[in-house]
Amino acid sequence: MLVIGIAGGSGSGKTTVVKAITEKLNKKVVVIPQDCYYRDLSNLTDAEKRSHNFDHPDAIEWDLLCSQLKDLKAGKAIDQPIYSFISCGRLKDTQRVEPADVIIIEGILIFTCEELRDQMDIKIFVDADDDDRLMRVMARDIAERGKDVHWVIERYSRTVKPMYLQFIEPSKRYADIIIPQGGHNKVAIDIISATIEKSLKGQQ
Repeated sequence: MLVIGIAGGSGSGKTTVVKAITEKLNKKVVVIPQDCYYRDLSNLTDAEKRSHNFDHPDAIEWDLLCSQLKDLKAGKAIDQPIYSFISCGRLKDTQRVEPADVIIIEGILIFTCEELRDQMDIKIFVDADDDDRLMRVMARDIAERGKDVHWVIERYSRTVKPMYLQFIEPSKRYADIIIPQGGHNKVAIDIISATIEKSLKGQQ
């Protein structure tokens, strides 16, 4: 089993990289999104939800994420939380996740948690220009999360960019591999996929 962490700022192309790597591997792959582990905010008012900082490490329930990753590494299935960005809360239902040859942990803040980092075999940071990231964040939040343009721009200025500079960009130093141009860097993805395959063969 190989545990891979893929981090990077919002809109950097992490999901594209995850998809590209998964498609190239001839192994069973499970993806664990950091977003599933946001703390439940369903008890807050709309105003409180609007002002909540989703880009600070405290927004994530790290204990649960680390515990469930340990279970997967031990060969145990987990009941992964399902988070709704519409209601800013966890759904009652969970998703059953079985252990796999490759486990990919994906999220903006995953390298800020030492306990989680220590469970990773390979750490990858997806880099992208600020302007490109902002455009992707706007498109995603409007299309998938029911937000308007003003909300996205206000949130980007208030939390996304400052938290990127304070927590996410500095966590790049923990990465074994940095991918510039995000998911469009086919050379980097080919090299990473080959490295993963080689590492898995070495475990056999």
